[in-house]
Amino acid sequence: MAKRTGPTNPMLRKLIEELKKKSLEENVRIWKRIAEILERPTRRRVEINLKHIEREARDGDTIIVPGVVLSDGELKKKVTIAAWRFSAKAKEKIEKAGARAISIEDLIKENPKGSNVRIVV
Repeated sequence: MAKRTGPTNPMLRKLIEELKKKSLEENVRIWKRIAEILERPTRRRVEINLKHIEREARDGDTIIVPGVVLSDGELKKKVTIAAWRFSAKAKEKIEKAGARAISIEDLIKENPKGSNVRIVV
């Protein structure tokens, strides 16, 4: 029997399928790229701290993190951050800064074409 590769979390697998489907429907490559990053092995998954987002983003940007957002650092910019998961403290800091923390699914619903979205890895 072959060993299972890729994510085993059923919710993550469902999100990856949805991203690939949306990429084909809308003919947009950004969703396929996000799905590819999320499919990586656990040891290669993305973990981004708020200080990295603060350094990379500008006010009003929409940022997508195909992984986990962690709480190290401060966020002072009013941005929208979409991610697979947020640590509780990171979500608290984001909301305190006046920014938005949303799921990738919500971003797909709000912006199906993925226009003006920056990937931070």
